[in-house]
Amino acid sequence: MWFRNLLMYRLAANTTLTADALETALTSKPALPCGSQTLSTYGFIPPFGKDEDAPLVHIGQGFFLICARTEERILPGSVVRDAVQEKVDEIEAAQSRKVYKKEKDQIKDEVTQALLPRAFIRRSKTFAAIAPAQGLILVDSASAKRAEELLSTLREVLGSLPVRPVGVKTAPTATFTQWVKEHQASHGLALTNECELRDSAEDGGIIRIKREDLASDEVQMHLAAGKLVTQLTLAWEDKLSFLIDDKLTIKRLRFEDLLQDQAEEDGGDDAASQFDASFILMMMTFMEFIPQLLEALGGEEIPQGI
Repeated sequence: MWFRNLLMYRLAANTTLTADALETALTSKPALPCGSQTLSTYGFIPPFGKDEDAPLVHIGQGFFLICARTEERILPGSVVRDAVQEKVDEIEAAQSRKVYKKEKDQIKDEVTQALLPRAFIRRSKTFAAIAPAQGLILVDSASAKRAEELLSTLREVLGSLPVRPVGVKTAPTATFTQWVKEHQASHGLALTNECELRDSAEDGGIIRIKREDLASDEVQMHLAAGKLVTQLTLAWEDKLSFLIDDKLTIKRLRFEDLLQDQAEEDGGDDAASQFDASFILMMMTFMEFIPQLLEALGGEEIPQGI
């Protein structure tokens, strides 16, 4: 259990969330298979295990792990359009009349219903970890839309979930740019070899630097010309490496071998114990890493009244 992406959300200070309450809430929204006439379904499944009695909330040293599953029938628009046009052509040829929009829409509905049972089903999972004591929800996704879908569903089953994306006081692009100019970051963070440079003009160009020394003359020349760093690859304390953007979305998150080896040693041979050990070690690492990252980026911004 190692996240590959990270979106960070802050719970309101007065929020109380217990494992029992969360388990009860999630049971009201189980993941269901797509029926023959259903476009998509969304609900919660056990993060580990497939038994009927497997818990929907995995607990490890006060941290919670949950998992949402989406099932959707994939019906390509081109297939529907071709089938609709074929039906329209048949009607116009047989009845010597033109088919107008209202009737086309009706035909489209009929075609969609006929094709749905044969459509391919795609399944995807989204994991989220909750640290109640630290007031954090961490979503393993690089898509804010997907994370919000999980959070809004959580809000639905819990009745209330006051949560907001984690932000910082200083614009991340300003901090990233300063780090690359000075060839160093702070708080255990180290620059690696990738960044994205964007012109400060609204319609300015984008330059992507990969596998190159960020202290090179080329990179420094772009910075001197006024370009800003909007994405940057970093490493932290020989434990993590990742790509972070100006919205604080973390992608390509990798836990170094030392941590993974430690989890294997702690978990032993049992799959459930391995899962538990890796989850706990991941969360303990996050609880150390996130405060340092936010401090390095200028400190967390706390809106008034929260």
